[in-house]
Amino acid sequence: MVTIERKSFGLHDIVEMKKPHPCGTNAWKVIRMGMDIRMKCTGCGHSVLLPRSRFEKRLKKVLISAAEQEKEPKKPPESL
Repeated sequence: MVTIERKSFGLHDIVEMKKPHPCGTNAWKVIRMGMDIRMKCTGCGHSVLLPRSRFEKRLKKVLISAAEQEKEPKKPPESL
């Protein structure tokens, strides 16, 4: 029997899907997780809701995990 490894992803991850968005960007931010996954296009800001099963089929890879984003130092606001 062949077991398929499930792709792991989390809330606020930046993911790449198999097909790009019509705006030309192929990076999406996961903004809601549950039975459905809501993701937001990082290019134009369009939000899409997909059933988890369809999301997992279309997911290509995780570009930036939320844990990596937290490790990056925050830039202090520039004062005028």
